[in-house]
Amino acid sequence: MLRGFSLIDFRPILFIIGILLCTLSIGMFVPALVDLYYGQSDWLVFSAASAVSLFIGGALVMMNRTDNLKITSRQAFILTTASWLVLTAVSALPFAFSDLDMSYTDAFFEAMSGISTTGSTVIVGLDTAPQGILLWRALLQWLGGIGIIVMAIAVMPMLRVGGMQLFRMENSDKSDKAFPRATQIAMGIAVLYLCFTVIWAVLLWWAGMTPFDAIAHAMTTIATGGFSTKDASVGHFDSAAIDAIITLGMMTGALPFILYLQILRGKVFALFNDAQVHWFMAIAGSIVLGLTLWHSETNGVGFFHALRYTSFNIVSVMTGTGYATTDYGLWGPFAVTVFFFVMFIGGCAGSTTCGVKIFRLQVLYEIAKIQLSHMLRPHGVFIAYYNRKPLSEDVTESVLSFFFLFVFCFVILAAGLGAMGLDFVTAVSSAGTAIANVGPGLGPIVGPSGNFATLPDGAKWLMSIGMLIGRLEVFTVLVLLFPAFWRD
Repeated sequence: MLRGFSLIDFRPILFIIGILLCTLSIGMFVPALVDLYYGQSDWLVFSAASAVSLFIGGALVMMNRTDNLKITSRQAFILTTASWLVLTAVSALPFAFSDLDMSYTDAFFEAMSGISTTGSTVIVGLDTAPQGILLWRALLQWLGGIGIIVMAIAVMPMLRVGGMQLFRMENSDKSDKAFPRATQIAMGIAVLYLCFTVIWAVLLWWAGMTPFDAIAHAMTTIATGGFSTKDASVGHFDSAAIDAIITLGMMTGALPFILYLQILRGKVFALFNDAQVHWFMAIAGSIVLGLTLWHSETNGVGFFHALRYTSFNIVSVMTGTGYATTDYGLWGPFAVTVFFFVMFIGGCAGSTTCGVKIFRLQVLYEIAKIQLSHMLRPHGVFIAYYNRKPLSEDVTESVLSFFFLFVFCFVILAAGLGAMGLDFVTAVSSAGTAIANVGPGLGPIVGPSGNFATLPDGAKWLMSIGMLIGRLEVFTVLVLLFPAFWRD
């Protein structure tokens, strides 16, 4: 042991990662069966990758069994980042050895984009890709979506990451809980998540998709992931009904799942009384209406036509889903600017979305309002509130720190991509879409009509790091880089 550094017990961490790998191996059997049904040879690849995942996971479980599974906050930080990295590395195996002949760099990028629900892709020719690969991409995003909900409810508040302790405070009173125990909450959310997926699959099938496309898009819609089975994304189907169903699905995935459970428990107006939901609806509605009017007047498009495409694509980018029905980069500089800033907003805490998240904007607004009030009345006493409850100084400091680190990481990421030869628009939008986990960037290369296949390998690894940092709320990853974290 080095002087000043303490030895961390990795057994509980490795034990849980082993369980996750065993679960992942079971998930790999689903695309293997699909490929076998469609006569694709990749079923052998999925079967082999499943066996590898099961072997490694089983070995970790057996070698690290312990009677005490309680973990400290330091172990929780390590577990969160390590599990995401290990699951991504193993999830990349089917991509790397499939008939698509992808390099491991591309495979890791695709897997990280999937499990982080980013939606950026390096695969060209999705329309003719094996069904197993298409389903595996959707399944990764579906698993990543439910994983981030559970983390937002059970892990992030405990670790006090970026103001998430606010929701620990909210749920500390038993009368405010949807269920009295955390395990029941997790099970309730899992069942609800599955039910939403089934409902949207049926709706998309009814609207004209094939059963396979309906299932794949339902999974990536509720997960706000954005992986499609078509190169042209949802625009391939050119259906107003499909656009409306997916828009509603993306908004459903962007709202706090804990509130859905409260509705089922009898609190009918739980969703409508939440300030975070009010802000999300107000921001999305205002941007959609404003851009619709501008698009209709400036580009000579009919109002309802403009409303259809604007509402879908704004909600897609704002929630970090990343679906596209048209190349909005061709609408004009104003639209491009709006889409760039919208990608950072995100949805509500406790949802499948990413980005800054609405509650942090609310906290910033309260902080700014207090500062302005102090300027007008220096001796006044003012208290910031969130959801009619006073905000502690601990929460406001965490949120301000999150914003600083989020912007700092974005700048470093954009500069790194620029140093690798990417033009300004491509570098900046790629950095933004990675750290905000959105999917498509801007411009002809990585915009809605392009993909990330032509980027150099270094840029793909850098973006993969950005996706991980953004998905795990910045602090969870960066804290591991501080020597103080490893000291006793």
